[in-house]
Amino acid sequence: MYIATIDTGTTNTRIKVWHDGTVCGQAAAAVGVRDTVLTGSRVKLEQGVRACLEAALAEAGISREKLGLVLASGMITANVGLCEVPHVPAPAGVREVARGMVSAVIPEVLDGPIWFVPGVKNAVGKVSLETCEEMDMMRGEEVETIGIMAQLGLTGPALVALPGSHSKYISIDETGRITGCLTTLAGELLDVITHHTLLADALGGAFADAINPAMLRQGAAYARAVGLSRLCFTTRILHLFTDLSRNDKANFLLGAVLAADLVALRGSRAIKIGPEIPVWVAGKPELRQALTLLFGDDPHFRGRVCEVDDAVLQNAAGVGAIAVARARGLV
Repeated sequence: MYIATIDTGTTNTRIKVWHDGTVCGQAAAAVGVRDTVLTGSRVKLEQGVRACLEAALAEAGISREKLGLVLASGMITANVGLCEVPHVPAPAGVREVARGMVSAVIPEVLDGPIWFVPGVKNAVGKVSLETCEEMDMMRGEEVETIGIMAQLGLTGPALVALPGSHSKYISIDETGRITGCLTTLAGELLDVITHHTLLADALGGAFADAINPAMLRQGAAYARAVGLSRLCFTTRILHLFTDLSRNDKANFLLGAVLAADLVALRGSRAIKIGPEIPVWVAGKPELRQALTLLFGDDPHFRGRVCEVDDAVLQNAAGVGAIAVARARGLV
């Protein structure tokens, strides 16, 4: 059976065509749910997903008629996506996520049905000022987590870290179920500080391109002592009065931003994790390496800390979506 997996986020869509567990065609497009928000219409998203699917099929050398199953996950299931699907409340494993799948025909994208995989949300009753810190949710990271666990043969308990524009920290229990998640804006915050503040001059408008452990640790320590806002200005002081390199200063800022994530993990009520829990860190190489180092330094986290290989992460969303479809009896 040929299976297409659609992974649509805020700004990008990635589609892979699978046959017998192997990717035989893939394509990506700079289109996501942000286009729906900006234009007030789903037309650009529909057209972009359709074109991306056709490109993936062309690379696979097959026609749409040969597709036996089409799966979609990520922000494509949000209210600004193509088919809104309610979140499944945690704890949620493969079976619970599978039960929440919804089939819909979007003729502007494909003549046949598309199966949409739901996201997962924390189990909180009524959200208020008193309980809002306990709430969190995800769309797309649940299949990535399931896919990472499947490829690595993990069960749990574990903490899966997915640093990025919106960094996600996902707790897994001993049965392999997602028990909750915590989200930060680490990547977006880093982007704004680097490109749209006075620090653009100090950093050359660029992120760290090689990890400097000493500067990363210094940034984390400074931020814990004086806070992120003061550290940001300290980065400018270092620019004006020292001969530190651009990459050194970028590492200093990166360490501070990621240290704030670890503070959130220690103090948040969104997820509950013990100090001995193993941590698996995925994401882009620099973010992954930096976060792995800081987890290893933090005395609160005493479990082993492992990096997830790029190849595992690249296929995680598709592998996870197919695992969910298998639990639904579609494969």
